[in-house]
Amino acid sequence: MRRINEDSMDDFKGLRITQLDTDDEDDEAATEPISIDEFDDYDDEEDDEDDEDCEPVMLGFVESPKFTWSSLRQLFPNLAGGVPAWLDPVNLPSGKSILCDLCEEPLQFVLQLYAPLTEKESAFHRTLFLFMCPSMSCLLRDQHEQWKRTPEKAMRSAKVFRCQLPRVNPFYSSEAPKQDGTDKPLSHGAPLCTWCGTWKGDKVCSGCKNARYCSPKHQVLHWRLGHKTECQQLRAVIETSDSSPVNNGVSLTQKQKVASKSLWKEFVLINEDESEYDTEMSENDEVAKPLVSKREVNDQMKSLMNDFEGDADKKSFVNFQQRVAKAPEQVLRYCRSSGSKPLWPIASGRVSKSEIPNCKSCGGPLCFEFQVMPQLLFFFGGKNDKESLDWATIVVYTCENSCESSLSYKEEFVWVQLHSQTT
Repeated sequence: MRRINEDSMDDFKGLRITQLDTDDEDDEAATEPISIDEFDDYDDEEDDEDDEDCEPVMLGFVESPKFTWSSLRQLFPNLAGGVPAWLDPVNLPSGKSILCDLCEEPLQFVLQLYAPLTEKESAFHRTLFLFMCPSMSCLLRDQHEQWKRTPEKAMRSAKVFRCQLPRVNPFYSSEAPKQDGTDKPLSHGAPLCTWCGTWKGDKVCSGCKNARYCSPKHQVLHWRLGHKTECQQLRAVIETSDSSPVNNGVSLTQKQKVASKSLWKEFVLINEDESEYDTEMSENDEVAKPLVSKREVNDQMKSLMNDFEGDADKKSFVNFQQRVAKAPEQVLRYCRSSGSKPLWPIASGRVSKSEIPNCKSCGGPLCFEFQVMPQLLFFFGGKNDKESLDWATIVVYTCENSCESSLSYKEEFVWVQLHSQTT
C-alpha cells in the first residue's frame, strides 16, 4: 500500500496510536559509543538505549491537498507547511511563546499531527503543533543553547505545542466528520494575523480597521507589500458608506487568505506503517509516482557523509540511511510508546535522558512521540546554501501522561539535531 485513502474513516483516526507492539529491528545497531569531548556526559544509559529493540513506526508522507476543504480544522487534519488548523481556535498561544527567543520574530508553522489518545477522555481530540524560526542563524544559536545543558532555560528557535479536547466540547460536533466538504465547526475562531494567518491578530490596523496583525513586524511587512494602497481604498469605502469593517472574519467552511508569500508550501500528511516497506514491492505493483526520486535523496545523503569526520557519526548515518531508504520520501516518523526512541542520523548532538526536562505543566516525565526528517526540506523548497534552514532531524518529546492544565496550548520539548556539530 503506497498511500492511505484520505476519504476513509481510517484517515479521520489520523495518528490514533498509543501502545505499539515490539519490532525486532535495532535502529542503532551500527553505532558506537560517543567519544566526543563536548558530549562526554553521555554515559551508559545511552549505550543501553542503543541495545533496545525499536518499536513499530508510522511514517508520514506529504501530498498536495485534494480539495480546498481538506485542511480545515473541523476535519482534524495532519498538515505540513501553510498555516495551522488550530484545534482550540480561540485560546491560541500568545505573548513571547509565539516568538523566536533569539530574534524575537514570530515563529513559522512547520507541521501539525492529529494524535488523539483513545484511553484518555480529555484527549479524545489531541493535536501537536511544531513551529520554527526560518532563520538558520537562529537555529545555530539555538543549537549552542542546547549544548549548555540547561534546556529549561534555553533560548529556542523551535517550539512545539500540545492541545487536547474531550469529545464533547464547544468547538466541534461529537460525531465524526463526513469528509465530504459539508462539515462545519460549531463556532468561529479568533481573528488571525492578516500577514501570516498563523497567530492571533490582536493588533488592528489604525487606518482601515480591517487588517489584523500578530506583531509590529508583520504589520510593516504587509504595509510594504501593498497594504498602504489597499488601506487607503478601504478607508475611502468606509467613509462613503454605512458599512462597518469586516473584522477579518472568514467562513466556517473556508480558510483565511494570507498575504505573506514566504510561508512554506502547504501539504497534507498521510501516514503508513513502516512495516509496509519491509518487503520489497514487485515492479507490477501499482504505486503512486514519487515526488522525490530515491536517487535524489540518496545523492544528498552521500554528499552529507563528507561532513562527518568521526567514525561514530559515519556509522550512525549509514544505519540511518539504510533504514530511511525503504521509504525515502518519508518526512516524519511517529511512535508514541514507553520503549520508543528516535532514529538519530548522527551519533553526536543527541539528547541524553538527563537533558530531557520534565513536563512544564504537571512535572511528570516526557516521552518520545515523533521526529521530523530532513526530507521535508525538499518539499518546502529548501536551498542548498549555508544561509538556508537545515537540520539532521527534529525530535519531539511530550508529556507521558498527556496532562491537562489551565492553558489550552501546552509547550512541550523539541530537540533539533544539526548535521554539523562543530558549526
